[in-house]
Amino acid sequence: MPVIKSKNFTLRPYKKSDEKSLILNINNKKIYRNMSRVPYPYTSKDANEWITQTFKKAKKKESNEVNFAIAVAGEVAGGISLFDISGHKAEIGYWLGENYWGQGIMSAACKLVTKFGLEKLKLIRIYAFVFPWNKASMKVLRWAYFG
Repeated sequence: MPVIKSKNFTLRPYKKSDEKSLILNINNKKIYRNMSRVPYPYTSKDANEWITQTFKKAKKKESNEVNFAIAVAGEVAGGISLFDISGHKAEIGYWLGENYWGQGIMSAACKLVTKFGLEKLKLIRIYAFVFPWNKASMKVLRWAYFG
């Protein structure tokens, strides 16, 4: 699993020590409302299961998922994944803690993960689903892909 560094954050594998910052940043109704696979409230058990699951998937030679923690100053501020990888296509999904909104982190992370998917995984199509009320996510995707 690669580590991708940018000026303001690092995309890296999850670590056992990420549990506290993961819970702190994802346990938010505003995030939960826009996610299809995240429980609320997000508990220590949920964080431990997620981190363990990402370890297992990263070890598989051919996994249908790649998960990155978005680390700011060493803490998990968000997450971004390519999942349902099948042949030449994958879905991208992401979340970012509310304290980090409006800083361009997610648009930059989307660009970096898309580049990784196209170049390293040889994907041709990366797509996303956005809830109709999530205008911020629509802007992220537009900015990330169209500048």
